[in-house]
Amino acid sequence: MSGKLRVHIWNEGEHEKKNKTVQEVYPDGIHGALKAGISKFGDFEISTATLDSEEQGCAEEILDKTDVMLWWAHIAHGRVEDEYVKRVQRRVLDGMGLIILHSGHYSKIFKAVLGTKCNLRWRETVEGERERLWVVDPAHPIAEGVEDCIDIPHTEMYGEPFGIPTPDELVFMSWFEGGEVFRSGCTWKRGNGKVFYFRPGHETYPIYCQEIILRVIANAVKWAAPSGVTMQEVGGYEHPREKLELQLPEWARKDDK
Repeated sequence: MSGKLRVHIWNEGEHEKKNKTVQEVYPDGIHGALKAGISKFGDFEISTATLDSEEQGCAEEILDKTDVMLWWAHIAHGRVEDEYVKRVQRRVLDGMGLIILHSGHYSKIFKAVLGTKCNLRWRETVEGERERLWVVDPAHPIAEGVEDCIDIPHTEMYGEPFGIPTPDELVFMSWFEGGEVFRSGCTWKRGNGKVFYFRPGHETYPIYCQEIILRVIANAVKWAAPSGVTMQEVGGYEHPREKLELQLPEWARKDDK
């Protein structure tokens, strides 16, 4: 590929409307924080959208020009129109990268792409609890620039079991102050597209202000970008590559008179 990677950041944008804490932590919205943050780590061409955008931010003319889409959602999964979910899924199968963040694990698009319910255990306390995000695949491009682990002082707990298909690759594993663990950085290949789930991030905690978290997301954008090599659709194949010496089975050679 040549030129800038075209990134579309989708955020439902509901918490920012009514929660003063979210407005203080993310004055430009979660999508705004992500846009500004990942821009420090790559030369991206970035667009943003929310549920209030035209065609809920999933217009075909936008998706057709997107290399990698980021999806943040939490309380309005059911409001996303099925038609738009199918559009995004088709684009992933065609080669667009998809990065699902935090509570996007329960979004329609993530469940459609993975084919499972994506349930998990969770706990949210007033002060939040500490998370240690361990790198379990340090050679993976998404972990570039990350040391052994990332400490997140205050967050919501997500715990196993996590109802996802076995990941193609496991890049990060979380430990929480309460003792739970969670597969927090997982990849899959779907058709021609790459999918990455990254757990850290919450509407009332400034996790998307941590540069190392934003670096991981930027790494993921570069990893998920279309490679230009695609799997073509195939059907019947009339002409064999080698000459076939066809012999009828014995029962077919018998005279049936």
